[in-house]
Amino acid sequence: MATDNIAVNSSTGLDGNSYTSSISNDELTNDDFLTLMITELKLQDPTSPTDSAQMLQTQMQMSTINTNQDMVTAMQSLQQSFSQTALSNASNIIGKNIEDGNISENGINKAYTVTSVESVDGQVLVRAQEMLYLESKIKLTDPDDSSNDILLDYNTAGEIIDANGNKTGYKVALNNPGDPIIKDSSLVIYDADNTEVSDHNYALAGLSSAVYSDELTDIPFSQITKIF
Repeated sequence: MATDNIAVNSSTGLDGNSYTSSISNDELTNDDFLTLMITELKLQDPTSPTDSAQMLQTQMQMSTINTNQDMVTAMQSLQQSFSQTALSNASNIIGKNIEDGNISENGINKAYTVTSVESVDGQVLVRAQEMLYLESKIKLTDPDDSSNDILLDYNTAGEIIDANGNKTGYKVALNNPGDPIIKDSSLVIYDADNTEVSDHNYALAGLSSAVYSDELTDIPFSQITKIF
């Protein structure tokens, strides 16, 4: 019988003998209860016998409680195993692009790139950066040698940035962020005075890259509608 943390309460009867009135221990097992029941039956007052039906009912209640506790433990173990498997499966989408069915302000499906996954209170969450838009890249062409073409960036205002991160003083005209205006098969470029430059060596590079939000978004793995 488990003996740790057992509290035994006793009282003195009219005959001067000490009798156990109650025993409390959250760790009592069915075997412990049977031992106590047999001991009580041995020591019971013959003139006032213990109600065996009541004792049997109590034993059955304890058995049910133990069974329920075992079931809860098994369910918790199963849930933990499921969470581990789900987390392992979710890790396969790190670095991939996803959609969650939400629509952006411009009416298209929001897209994200997954940076990490984690399990929070048994729920698998995907941490991702939202793609704000696709930016068409531009280049500064070399009329004499195309192998010397330089790939350049530009900010949301269209200001062109050189390879050292400095503003060039030129600006590409944009329809929308990342979407340069093309006129007569050529980029529309403005100088520092916002005057359109008709003779320039800027052109589309034929490449595009995603521009991301600075904030990370947590998305339940179960809400992902597309992986690409």
